[in-house]
Amino acid sequence: MTTLQDKLDAFKAQFKTQAPEGAFDAFARSTQELIDSGQAERALKAGDTAPDFVLTDSESNDVALNDLLAKGPVVLTFYRGVWCPYCNIELQALEEVAADIRARGATLVAISMQGASDSRKSQRDNKLSFQILTDKSGELANKFGIRWTLQDYVIPIHEGFGVELPRIHDDGQWNLPMPARYVVDTDGTVAYAEVNPDYTRRPEPSDLFPVLDKLNASAAA
Repeated sequence: MTTLQDKLDAFKAQFKTQAPEGAFDAFARSTQELIDSGQAERALKAGDTAPDFVLTDSESNDVALNDLLAKGPVVLTFYRGVWCPYCNIELQALEEVAADIRARGATLVAISMQGASDSRKSQRDNKLSFQILTDKSGELANKFGIRWTLQDYVIPIHEGFGVELPRIHDDGQWNLPMPARYVVDTDGTVAYAEVNPDYTRRPEPSDLFPVLDKLNASAAA
């Protein structure tokens, strides 16, 4: 069986052979600096209270965390944007288990700083059955402790790939969320947290199943 990480590793190896000179090493340096900063360790963890939110979906409808929690636990996946191939690979892997997540009584929601049109493209290209919500200027990501600012030396490389974050996010900033996955229990408590300062590494979607099963068992007790 090919895992999500297998697919990410394969893409990374391919990118290394095709990337413009210096790009791969610059991205690796940027990632290592983010890891070394310790920001991921300071992000919200299991046992913390998730910040409340009302965000808009790709059709500009308001979606409130409280309304989602009224139906059961909520799985939140923060991702960088439709332009990020690693993120698209992860979204496709989550879609493969979306029915299993719903069968466990949970709602799966993706969150990105990109606007509605890009989110519609994400949903269409990756054939997603779950919503993508817009986190304007990464305000919610900041409350989770996962928003960070890109280093100056990687900005021209992103621009070379046509990834102009100030325009994509419509906020004039070079910020991104660290890829992260959270499970929020019905009382608003974070039951699971996985934050990845290395965007090329993501947990397996099936890691969510034991967490959701435990929440279901506790609710039934």
